[in-house]
Amino acid sequence: MAIETALVAPLLALMALGTFEVGMLVSRQQELQSSASEAEGIVLAAAGGTGTPSDKIKQVLQDSLGLSAEQVTLEQRFRCNATSTLTTDASTCDSDQPIYQYVRLTVTDTYTPIWTEFGVGSPITYNVERTIQVQ
Repeated sequence: MAIETALVAPLLALMALGTFEVGMLVSRQQELQSSASEAEGIVLAAAGGTGTPSDKIKQVLQDSLGLSAEQVTLEQRFRCNATSTLTTDASTCDSDQPIYQYVRLTVTDTYTPIWTEFGVGSPITYNVERTIQVQ
């Protein structure tokens, strides 16, 4: 019985560590996706009301996720009429075309596995991007 345990116990420990690592990866991805969804609501509410500065929205996201200012970006984008591409400058659109305004939210983070010698061997970079039409 002791020999079987000596053979199986290390494999079970590796499987437990792998399960923990995958759980942490999925958990952080879900956390970032959920925060991006909440940020969409904040952006839409701010656009419909008196307006909330993008710095304040960024600060709320940074505080709730424990991220730095470089990891959260909010950018204004425009779409001219029915084109499929977004531009950073509304003046590039023809004046007789409708101009639609968007906010692009990007949240980035990096997860470094506990044990990089086996299994997931390098840090994982998350990049969650949402584009919200506000006008």
